[in-house]
Amino acid sequence: MSSDIEPRLLEATVKLLEAAATWLPRDVEEALVKAYEVEDNPATKSFLKAMIDNVRIARDKRLPICQDTGTIMFYVRVGDRFPYIGLLPSILRKATVEATRRIPLRPNTIDVFTGKNPGDNTGRYMPWIDWEIVEGWDSAEVTVLLKGGGSEIVARAKNLVPAEGIKGVIKYVLEAIYEAGPQPCPPVVVSVGIGANTAIAMKLAARGLLRPIGQRHEDPEVAKLEETLLQAINSLGYGAHGMGGRVTALDVHVDYAPRHPATLSVAVLLNCWAARRATMRISPDGRVEYITHPHLNVEVA
Repeated sequence: MSSDIEPRLLEATVKLLEAAATWLPRDVEEALVKAYEVEDNPATKSFLKAMIDNVRIARDKRLPICQDTGTIMFYVRVGDRFPYIGLLPSILRKATVEATRRIPLRPNTIDVFTGKNPGDNTGRYMPWIDWEIVEGWDSAEVTVLLKGGGSEIVARAKNLVPAEGIKGVIKYVLEAIYEAGPQPCPPVVVSVGIGANTAIAMKLAARGLLRPIGQRHEDPEVAKLEETLLQAINSLGYGAHGMGGRVTALDVHVDYAPRHPATLSVAVLLNCWAARRATMRISPDGRVEYITHPHLNVEVA
């Protein structure tokens, strides 16, 4: 194992965190521009313009898009043949500490019992790391999601009566968005998980927030449900920051797992308009490629 692999991966991960905090993915920025173009409410249109301007200023000056830099969550798809799998937990934690100091990121981890903040976005289980092992693969993909508090407090999950079916799922999702109102800073990205229990449904919904805007589910029935929900949510008319308008949601993502005969569990997660995520791929020789922010590849070449 190369002696310099850990510091190189550490620096690459810090850059990944910086990209997520300061450079909105192209699909999200394009969705905001599209919302601005179709909006006809002058007040709402001005809010959308401010969002777009904010995105571009943050990118140009390498400053965080929002003062709430969120909860740091890593989603790691790693091959069982990846040679540095044992290094990743330590690297991700150290990168979080360094990125908090350097970017800077707002320290957002507060101990539930003592109320103390370590000041570096770490703590028990934090930063959060979600693992997916890929058999026969020798690489790793690391995605970081910076999840703001305002869009998180409206998350919800419930066990429906199975007889309610998909119509019940649609009703529950619309109720969730209606009750959330402008609190999660719309236009939002909505992610829905359906499964055998609320733990599975919530995990599916969480992963759905990583999917690019405009990318439909591979199952045509699920893709149709996504479109149905998107149209219904936008018909609520909340618009940007609740000012009223055509676009309350930039997109809706749905995923599912088989349910239990006695259960139909649904989870609804929202991301604010600043859907901050970034992905890098690590090759078995330690080379890094930035997937969502390819401009960074010039810096690491």
